[in-house]
Amino acid sequence: MTRPRGTVGAKVMTVRSQFGRILADGRGQALYRFSRDKGGASRCYGACAKAWPPVPARGRPTAGRAARAGLVGTTRRRDGTLQLTYAGRPVYHYVGDSPGRVLCHDVTEFGGVWRVMRSDGSPVR
Repeated sequence: MTRPRGTVGAKVMTVRSQFGRILADGRGQALYRFSRDKGGASRCYGACAKAWPPVPARGRPTAGRAARAGLVGTTRRRDGTLQLTYAGRPVYHYVGDSPGRVLCHDVTEFGGVWRVMRSDGSPVR
């Protein structure tokens, strides 16, 4: 059976990094959580979202290698778009990262701390 176009969304999986196994998107780029986000809603907009782009969730997001399917979800942003969540937290990329390259773990910016995550959704400390 063929899936209709657009039904498969963002993929979450784990990859090896200098911080151990962390969550990444389907291309292997690290996913970050922001300490200021509360209640599943993003608090990163404007200049923050340019530096830390929200991971879009077009279609139904899926869990890949070592990610937990029950922790993958979405949240609606103020502009109506869907953002990928993991363990109830909105997730982001860092604009300077690339697959296999993690540059801004444990960085304080835009009033909160940015950290990569483990497969259970906890931040790497």
